[in-house]
Amino acid sequence: MSKYSGRTVTLTKEQMYKVISSPLITEKSTVITEHNQISFKVPLSATKPEIRAAVEGLFDVKVTSVNTLRQKGKLKRFRGQIGKRSDFKKAIVTLAEGDSIDVTTGV
Repeated sequence: MSKYSGRTVTLTKEQMYKVISSPLITEKSTVITEHNQISFKVPLSATKPEIRAAVEGLFDVKVTSVNTLRQKGKLKRFRGQIGKRSDFKKAIVTLAEGDSIDVTTGV
């Protein structure tokens, strides 16, 4: 049982779109779709109950679990100058059996 299972969060449509910034389309994210999981880019301040409420509200699916991780920004060079990409948070959302989200079509 999840420690977040008892909490309910109500979000407006505008807040839901702010929580779910964009889907992540990478090789690894296409592999996890076989296990009924979808990955999203979310703000650093987003919590697991907020992410769950946003995905369930926007896509009309049942979410079984939400896993998050903070991706540190890389140091990159641009014309000899050192710069840093910004940090972001990834959310890997596991959907209930029978539910699916097609991230290529958009919301």
